[in-house]
Parts: sequence; C-alpha cells; structure tokens
Amino acid sequence: MASDPPHSGSTSRDSNGAQRWTGRASVGNPPVVSRPAAPAPPPPPVYPTAKPKPSGGYPRTRPGVRPRWGRIFLVGLAVLALVAGAGLLTSYLWVRHVDDGLKRTDPFAALEGRPQKVVNGTLNILLVGSDSRDPDMPSVEGGPARTDTIVILHIPASHDKAYLVSIPRDTWVYVPESPDGQNGDTMAKINASYAWGGLPLTVETVERFTGVRMDHVALIDFNGFIKVTDALGGVDMNIEQSIVSIHEPYRSFTAGPNHLDGAEALDYVRQRYQFPDGDFARMRHQHEFLKALLDKAVSQGTVTNLGTFKEFVSSVASALTVDKDFSLIDLGWQFRSLRSDNLTFVVSPNLGSDDIDGQSVVVSDKQNASELYDAMARDTLAAWVAQHPSVVEGG
Repeated sequence: MASDPPHSGSTSRDSNGAQRWTGRASVGNPPVVSRPAAPAPPPPPVYPTAKPKPSGGYPRTRPGVRPRWGRIFLVGLAVLALVAGAGLLTSYLWVRHVDDGLKRTDPFAALEGRPQKVVNGTLNILLVGSDSRDPDMPSVEGGPARTDTIVILHIPASHDKAYLVSIPRDTWVYVPESPDGQNGDTMAKINASYAWGGLPLTVETVERFTGVRMDHVALIDFNGFIKVTDALGGVDMNIEQSIVSIHEPYRSFTAGPNHLDGAEALDYVRQRYQFPDGDFARMRHQHEFLKALLDKAVSQGTVTNLGTFKEFVSSVASALTVDKDFSLIDLGWQFRSLRSDNLTFVVSPNLGSDDIDGQSVVVSDKQNASELYDAMARDTLAAWVAQHPSVVEGG
C-alpha cells in the first residue's frame, strides 16, 4: 500500500470514512518582495473582420504550442470502460442515470455541406475545453468564454487505440460566417470560432480545416475539474519552483513534491508570470496536472471503491456539455480494451508562430496537416504517425 504523500496541511474524513488530504499550499497576503513583479495581463485578442486573404509561407519563430487538455476527457472514460468491462450491473445502471442527466446541445443541426464519413466504425470526437473562470483570460466582450483547447479524439475502426490530435488555439484558419452574420467569413485564430458562434461554428470551422467529419462533441469546463480532483482525494505534483500565486488568496507553493487539492492545483497551473517562459510554463504545468489526474483516476483505489468512483464520475459529468446522441455507456464500451499504452497524443503540424495583422498566431503546416487529417479520415493514422514521429507529444 502506498504511503501518504508529504503534506503540511490538515486531514479530514469523507462520507465513506476514508482519510483525505486538504492540500499543502499556504495562503496569505499579496507578497511585496518575494513575488516577482508581474506584467499586466494581456488584453483580449482583437480578431480581424476583413475577408480572408491569401496566405503564403511564414517563417518559424518558435516551437508550436503543445496540447494541454486532451487527457481530461479520457480520465472519465477510462474508469467507465473498466466498469463496463467488469459487468457490474449496479454501476451500469447508475452510470446510465448519470448519462441521462448530462447537459446536452445540438451543434450539428444547422450545419450544411459537412464532410462525408469515409470509413465506417471510426469515431471522431471534438473536445472543446474552456477555463471559463481563469482571471487572466477574460472572454470576448459580447460573446461566450474563449476556448483554450481544441482536440480531436480519434478512435480507429479497430477500437484498439486512441489518438488525441491537438489544434493550437492560435492556429490561423478560415472561420466561416457566424450564425448571426456579425462575424466570421475571415481568417482568424481558430478559438475565435467559439467566441463568435459557440459550438456550431467551432464544429464547422474544425471540419473545414481538417476535412474530417465529427461524430460527437464534448465541451469541457476546466474549472469544473476542481470537483474532479477533490473526488479523487487530490493529486501529487512536483512544483517547479517556489512561487506565490498572483491570484487571491495568494497561495504559496513550495518547490518539490506537493499534494494539492482541486483549488490549489487549478491555481498553480494558472500561474505564468513568475516563470521565465511564461505561458509555456503554464501549459507544461497543466499537462503535468492532467497526467497526475489520469494516473489517479485509473488507479486501483478509484476503480474498486464504489463511493469514490461514483463521486468521480458525477464530477466529470457536471463539467461536460455533450451532443444529444452522446452516450457515456456506449463510449465506455468502445474503450473497454484501451489502456494508457494505447493512447497517442499528437500536435497538429504547424510551422510555429508568426505575427499576422498585429497578432501572434500559429501557422499551420499545410502539407503535413492535410496528410494527417486525410489519414484520420481514411483510418490510416497509425501508419502516418509512425512515419512522422515529430508530431507525437514526447516523440
């Protein structure tokens, strides 16, 4: 049995009598000397309204953005898959009840001219992640919160693998006209599609960019994963350097191994101004958090403890909005044979960043991106990825 993690905070008992850590980050007043001076948060992005312009080749200026959210969705599905495989009737009926209570929408209803399904049996799920309460990332005025993550979860017809293809939020693409006719029909950052037209315009933009038909959509509120983390009893993370949060209640994080509750973990992974590489540090820490969350979710303790399992799945469900045909049970069955070794995390091919119309954007590598999405549609992604290891996260 694993020993309790290092912890300087207090402990409590949950409804099942299990001991639960409450976190080790301390809180206090805004620092005067110990915290590096933080630059003012950047203003919301200014999206272009002109018609699309021909785009030529743009030079690479820095490495492309890495994915940071895709594992969130798989956390819930991995545990659900284990339950489906075990054939626990009571859990099945309970998960069905949770499935019926999911928040639902229909982002496909008004879309026309969509890509055709090329290979039956494949599954493509568009995962849209939004940190709706991040104090450093205000929403676009007059529109919904911006989406920070766009990931395509691709399952081949063999259902023995899963690929998560991350499209950087600043990728410069053509965004079709918004439903209200006030925006779009222009080149812009891909996350403008959600601000201008919600999930329907995001689906249309991604399908035009990739040429791949989406079967399902899931909108994920990252802020909701405070409850997910707490349901698992917190996560263990290695804090990169000692810092003081720039957000209330101004928590102090000590370098080294830490056990964090949900609020502490989310606070830590939002920090960027205290690190030399800024936003890249934040993305790195979010990735580390999600990996820790996944490891905890599929641990033996979560799978075998029915109370913890139910609290965890309920928390995942409360953070999701899905399309009307989405089914947790069906998807859990699709994932019944998948384990972490079967998951591949891919970055949509890009040429790095450039400045276009006064904006810092990510420029797509048109040739390689076209090949990747063609392989996704034709169910030959495994072979393509094997020939292009540079697109694989950690590859």
